[in-house]
Amino acid sequence: MNPKFKSFCIRFSVLVLVLAGTMAFISCMSEAPENIGLQNGKLADCPSSPNCVCSQQDKSDKKHFIEALSYQAEPAVVMSNIKEVLNSMSRTKVISESENYLHVECTSLIFRFKDDLEFFIDTEQQKIHFRSASRVGHSDLGVNRKRVEEIKKKILASME
Repeated sequence: MNPKFKSFCIRFSVLVLVLAGTMAFISCMSEAPENIGLQNGKLADCPSSPNCVCSQQDKSDKKHFIEALSYQAEPAVVMSNIKEVLNSMSRTKVISESENYLHVECTSLIFRFKDDLEFFIDTEQQKIHFRSASRVGHSDLGVNRKRVEEIKKKILASME
């Protein structure tokens, strides 16, 4: 093997390991933000970064807004269906829950990044509201939006 190429491969491997270690460290150090939960019957607005979606965000905010789901069943049945969907997903962990609210931690496969996923069952409007946000970084490459859309499909299927 060419000595220059071998040297390049070694340096590249070290760089990849350092970056992977740094990302793993950052993901382990990330804690849930303080704005998790309901405030006055509403989920928190998304930050300006594109790594968050919320169904209670202003509809004109195309980057962050995602449609809520309407439901007809009893709220307890809806919550049960949500939990059933979450139980079918890997790397999800319920952090806190009440009759109409659920906070779930979703962990990425490789770098173990944690995202916060929230559900609010609005009994007055008969809507399931969602908020999904990354704890670290700026862009999530659409992961939070894809996750919520997939969950919405599964919830709808479970309520048929």
